[in-house]
Order: sequence, then C-alpha cells, then structure tokens
Amino acid sequence: MKCSWIFVLGAARLVVAQNQAFQSYPDCEKGLLANNKVCDATLSPPERAAALVAALNNEEKLANLVSKSKGASRIGLPAYNWWSEGLHGVAYAPGTQFRKGAGTFNSSTSFPMPLLMAAAFDDELIEKIGEVIGIEGRAFGNGGWSGIDYWTPNVNPFKDPRWGRGSETPGEDILRVKRYAASMIRGLEGPLDEKLVVATCKHFAGNDFEDWGGATRHDFNAKITLQDLAEYYLMPFQQCARDSKVGSIMCAYNAVNGVPSCANPYLMQTILREHWNWTEHNNYITSDCEAVADVWANHHYAQSNAGGTAMCFEAGMDTSCEYDSSSDVPGAWNQGLLTQPTIDRALLRLYEGLVRAGYFDGPKSAYASIGWSHVNAANAQDLALQSAVEGTVLLKNDNSTLPLRITPTSKIAMIGFWADAGDKLSGGYSGTPFFTHSPAYAARQMGLNITVASGPILQGNITGTADTWTTSALSAAKGADYILYFGGLDTSAAGETKDRTSLTWPAAQVNLITALSELGKPLIIIQMGDQLDDTHVLSLKGVNSILWANWPGQDGGTAIMQLITGIQSPAGRLPVTQYPSNYTSLVPMTDMALRPSASNPGRTYRWYPTAVVPFGFGLHYTTFFPKIQPSFPKTFSIADLVDGCTATFKDLCPFPALPVSVTNTGSSITSDYVVLAFLAGEFGPKPYPIKSLVGYTRLRGIKAGEMREVELAWTLGDIARHDESGNTVLYPGRYRVLVDEPTLAEVEFELVGEAVVLDRWPANPMAAT
Repeated sequence: MKCSWIFVLGAARLVVAQNQAFQSYPDCEKGLLANNKVCDATLSPPERAAALVAALNNEEKLANLVSKSKGASRIGLPAYNWWSEGLHGVAYAPGTQFRKGAGTFNSSTSFPMPLLMAAAFDDELIEKIGEVIGIEGRAFGNGGWSGIDYWTPNVNPFKDPRWGRGSETPGEDILRVKRYAASMIRGLEGPLDEKLVVATCKHFAGNDFEDWGGATRHDFNAKITLQDLAEYYLMPFQQCARDSKVGSIMCAYNAVNGVPSCANPYLMQTILREHWNWTEHNNYITSDCEAVADVWANHHYAQSNAGGTAMCFEAGMDTSCEYDSSSDVPGAWNQGLLTQPTIDRALLRLYEGLVRAGYFDGPKSAYASIGWSHVNAANAQDLALQSAVEGTVLLKNDNSTLPLRITPTSKIAMIGFWADAGDKLSGGYSGTPFFTHSPAYAARQMGLNITVASGPILQGNITGTADTWTTSALSAAKGADYILYFGGLDTSAAGETKDRTSLTWPAAQVNLITALSELGKPLIIIQMGDQLDDTHVLSLKGVNSILWANWPGQDGGTAIMQLITGIQSPAGRLPVTQYPSNYTSLVPMTDMALRPSASNPGRTYRWYPTAVVPFGFGLHYTTFFPKIQPSFPKTFSIADLVDGCTATFKDLCPFPALPVSVTNTGSSITSDYVVLAFLAGEFGPKPYPIKSLVGYTRLRGIKAGEMREVELAWTLGDIARHDESGNTVLYPGRYRVLVDEPTLAEVEFELVGEAVVLDRWPANPMAAT
C-alpha cells in the first residue's frame, strides 16, 4: 500500500494518509460471523454483544482489549481501530485517514476550534455542528476510512490561560462547558436508538496542562479538594455521563489525589458508574493513549507494566489506547493479575457500544446509506461560515471604526502572517479541510482593492536583515486607506505537549503594530489563537478596533471580511478570561485550587477579580438595552422548589424562568445579542464567588428599534453551590441576578427556608492513599 506521512497539528504525531480504505464492517449476511447471534438484530444489544464475546477464545479476547484491536479472523470479526478523532471536524488519527490526492474521502468540513464555537453561546448551532461531524464521521466509517466511535468532545474546563490545549475546549465556565457538551453529544450521536457515531467525553479527570516546571501530564498528581472536584473538574463529565448518557469516556494521563486516573476506581466506578448511574447502555471507558503504561513507568503506582495494566482494567477501564503496543495485557493475564470476568466485562461493554452504533447491521443499519455525497454538503459549509461569524468577538471599536465604510476606490492593506495563509485557519486536531479561505482570498472574492504583506509570528525583537517584513508592511500600509493587521498566535505557540510560558504579544508583532499605528490611518487588529494580554493594544491610540478570531476554520477568512465590511455584525462573547501577563508568575499551572489564597490569586472569572478583558465581554456595532421584567418573583421557598419537583436528580429541578426583554437601541444595524445572566451574593460557604453564569441564550437578528422577549431557563443546580464535602446545596439568602458583561440590568430575589442538599457527593475511600 502506498502511503505518505502527514503531520497532525495539535496531536504532534505522525499518521499515514492512505490511498485506499483500511477499516471494514463485519459481514453478517454471508461471512463467517453470519450465524453468530451478534448478527441477529431482533436480540437486545447486550445479548448480541454476549454472543460475540462467548465465541472468542482467550487469545482473541486479549488481542481485542487495545485500541488497535485485531478482531478474530477465525469467526469473521474484522480488525478495528477504535482511535478516531472529530474535535471540530473529522480529523486524522490512527483509526481515521484521508485519501491522498483526488477522489472520495480526501477532505472533511473544518469548523472553528471549540473555543470559538463556544464564544457564539449558541447551543442550537453546536448541535447542528455535532450532527454534521457525526454524519461525516459515519460516512468515513461506512467508506472504510475510519471507525464509528470518535474521541470527542474535550470537556476539560480551560482554567489556566497557558494550557496548550485550551482551545480544544468550550472555555472556562462550567455551565458553558456542560451545555456545549450536551449539544455536541446530541448532534454526534443522533436522535435514533442507533447511534450515528459513539461520542467520547475526555479527559477524565483534572487534565488541563501539558508540561510545566518539570511536571508533565504523564506523571502529574493533581491534588484537588472534593469541593473543587465536584464543583468544577468533574461537573462536565456529570453532564456527559449522567445527563447525556454519552457512549464513551476517556480516562486521563494524570493522577488525581495520588491515584492515576485510568487506575482510579473512585473516579471510574464510585462516581462515574455508581453515583452517576452510567450503566444504562453498558458504556465503555478508553484510556488516553499510552496512559496505561504511565501507571507503571511514570506514576510508579505499580511495580510492573503488567501490574499497572491489570490495575486499570480491574478499576473499570475497558480498552487501552496505544500507538503500537505499550500496555502488557498478555503479561497481566499470564501472571494471574487480570481476571476472566474483568476481560469479559470490558469486551461486552466495547462490543455493545458497536452494536448500538449499527456496526454489525450492514445494509440494515439506519445509517447505511450515508456516504461521500454527505461530506462537505452545502449546509455543512454554511455552518462552518456561520460558526466563525457568530464566535468572533469584538474587543475594541474606537469611534465606531467598524464596520468599515468602503467605497469602490478604497485601498486596503492586509498585513500579517495569516492575512493570506489559509493553512493557518484550522487549529489542532484537524483533517484535510474541504477548502481554506483566507481573509485575502475573501477580500478578492468581494472585489476589494487590497495589497498584502506578511508579518512575524513568534519572533522577538529582531532588527537589520533578519527583519524581512517591516519594510513591505509599511509600504503597503502607507498606500492604503485602511490597515487590517492579522496577528496573534499560530499553532506553533501552543498545542498538545506544549503549554505557553508567556501571555504577552510577540515582540516583533508589537513593534510592527506600533509602527502601523503611527501612520494615522484606521488600524484594525484581527487576533488569532489563544488570548494574549491586550493591555497595550487596547490602550494604543492608533489601534482603532480589535477582533478576536481564535482559529476560525475553513471559511474563517470569509467570516472576518463579512464582519469587517458590515455584511455581518459581531455578537460573540469571550468564553475565557483575558489575564494580565504577570499572571504567569503568580500561580503555578500545577496548583489546582480555584479559590484565592495567599499563594493563589484565584482562577477564572468567578474568583479572579482583575481581568484585562473579562469573561463574557463582547462589543456590537449597535447598542442594546436588556431589562429584567418586573413580573419575576422576589421570594422563593426552598421547600416548595424542591418538594414540587419530580426530577430523578434534584439539581435538575427547574427554577422559575427569568423573563428578559432586549431592545436594539441603535439607529440602523441589525445584530444578534447574547443574553448572559450571572448570579452574585453572599450565600453558601465562604469565600463567595464574584459571580457565576447561570443562564444564557443567543437572540438572532434583532433589528434597530426592535424589542425581543425571552425567558431564560435555569435549574436549582445552576443556582446551588458546593460545600467542602462536594455536596450540591441550595442555600437560603439574598441573590442578585446580573445581566450582561458589564452589567446592564439586575434584580434581587431571596431564597427562604432551610438549606437542602440536592446531590450528596460520595466520599473517597482512597483519600488516605
């Protein structure tokens, strides 16, 4: 088989681009497996999986406990690679490949990175994107170019701005991460009993740095209080497992409170399967890739690789992800450390997952007809553009410089490293995009008169002949009416295995921006990548406007030019805090505490008070006036709220909806508006958070002078807090509702009565380890 090596951005690993399909479904019609009851669609998924596992001999069972499972040719079970990726579109992975060159399955739709998707605060949009990724993933699976389980979404909250993988997540706020996860899982897995693809929430748990100060994710022990664990680090996984019933979860590299995550029965059994009742569909857990070997080699939690392998499976893990062979399943079995019931349990979970996704149903599968014609469909391309538009955040707009008032004679200088570089748009964990439309490409398509000049990326103070950009950039800018500077960070700054050490703008970019700002022409900065400390550029008089675009995906250039020219209006909100550059010297990445202390200034907008630009901030081309309707009650009885609810989990009981009206008070521009509702007050245990997001929605296309009304839905769990034992508690007290960032409307209400525990967190029997 001919092949070529392709570099996977973000994963920083090599995989092979194929010239032909390499995965296959079992033949349940005429193949050797046809007489096995796994092929009998009239039986239940557990019965079908049990029939398959019973037909395997012990050697075959052991060979199928790893991600690169060998199948069993003796009975007609094909090999299957469980490792497929779909973070923001079907992406390269050992189990997912793209055709090299022309032909089918040579590309997929590339959406913005999840952080920019999340900035739209549009759950309906996220579900539609998830559905596209699920359909394209299923098409690749049906075509033999991937599996039908995908290791996405990443739901670790982005609490430290230095984390190299932060843009893979929906941001720092738990409500935003939970609702993103719920929407994405609904889209990925589909509405039918048969799953479109099997989604996998990762990385469970406490995984949010790569390599810092001598510690790496492979050997790090995350010391987390029960309060922070229940309130923050595990809450997104509660949504995945308990509420969304996701098909799969990935355990992380790091240890939590002394026990490696993939060998941690408290995480995988006590919390995940028992407390959250994640057992309905016999769902399975995969390790992160090579994490099983870490238990012995890096955490030194086991005396041998065989011992560590057995620990992981016995603790509740079901398959070991590895590049080639890094665990020691045979050794664990031969030494009597891995038991037969555990092996069978893992295989039953794994193959029941594939049964539920129609893997054994062939042409009878509900999704058998999905193929190449469903990839890169018109609606997918529209969504890629829409999500880039909706997520882009306007951070500055002096004198209403944007949208630009361009005439046929207007000259525009497009300067910077990604002004005309489509290959910069995708971000990490990507496939081959269907196309990449850079800003310059989009400007040419619009018929604009542009001059393009490149610029530096991460360079420092460079002078003399090493500076290959300033002369051409200034020449282009001097001949223009408007200057668009495309800067920030590319994927070389941060990604998997690489955290950032600085939050400052690269010096060479600062020097060029300063020179451009002194020309006295409208200067707009369009910032790529993770947040930088924008203090200087926000205050620089010659910088008129700043747009943050993260990694905007295949049509990111079109989205930016539509926003700049006023075809579209910005309404995105920051899903993360923008920290000052000195934050990196105030707290180590290995400090997992959220609340402020003598050694920690606090993390996220809930606890850190002096942001450069706060979570939830975002400007518009018009003005809005939100108002909380006076009909909202001012007093609620805790007993009545709890006793009147029939929900299985009391934290899901509804709280009376918050009625908000929003008026576009501008004179001419139609715009979306994101309603953000925060809660503040002195209730529950000290210290009190500054505020917490409790509800949001995106209102589309509000015309100038128009007023819209909406009722924000929220739950008792959204307004509850967690005590030191991790319990979710609804406390009496006075509560303030704050709408927008900065606050534009507020109201107070009171909860009266005795505090009620909505969810009692299980104690950790291994806490003394």
